[in-house]
Amino acid sequence: MKLLLAALLANACSAFTLSSLASPRPAFSLRGVASETAVVCIEYQNEFTTEGGKLHDAVKPVMDATNMMSNTKKVVDEARKAGALVVHVPISFAKGHKAINGQYGILNGVKEGLAFEAGTWGAEICDEMSPEEGDIVVGGKTGLCGFASTNLDMVLRQNGVKDVALCGFLTNCCVESSMRSAYELGYNVKTLTDCVAATSMEAQEATLEHNFGMFSIPMTSEDFVKDLEKSATPA
Repeated sequence: MKLLLAALLANACSAFTLSSLASPRPAFSLRGVASETAVVCIEYQNEFTTEGGKLHDAVKPVMDATNMMSNTKKVVDEARKAGALVVHVPISFAKGHKAINGQYGILNGVKEGLAFEAGTWGAEICDEMSPEEGDIVVGGKTGLCGFASTNLDMVLRQNGVKDVALCGFLTNCCVESSMRSAYELGYNVKTLTDCVAATSMEAQEATLEHNFGMFSIPMTSEDFVKDLEKSATPA
């Protein structure tokens, strides 16, 4: 039994490094129906995405290496055309960041840096990913998981969503936290490996290789779009 479990885990965690993003993905893609699919865009805000953002320099190398922004823009454009839902999940804090009371960890760093302050340019969703008519913006995210402090689960269920495709920041933090929750909530979870970014290539590759396959089906944006086109809602 132990050997069987180890084999299953090894298969689930099969490598998805940056060097293998173009490799054929497994046959168990769980292709969904576009009308039951949501692309969940996590924290595409100026602090991360745009020059001058407080965290932009930290994620820029990985963003550039994966062509993340261009890939994500194509995904959301094609998702809208296919009849899928696009959901934006930004993070923000009232002035003073009183919602954060910890003395360590990434959230404490956000507080010390006064990042993602509500009403500031840094907290705004970047122009390239600006919500369009029909998109939904989920507010209330003040932690790492996109579900924990928001009504994201209710929004998805009320819109008949069964499949979620995750993209955004950070690969090994908010994306992974949201991925784990979505998996346990019973969604068919896909993570778009070239639409996420971490603060280092080492963290990016380690997360893709060891964690994504345990809680989702990792796939490239190109493969995801192909699946969407095949299941698109007729015009």
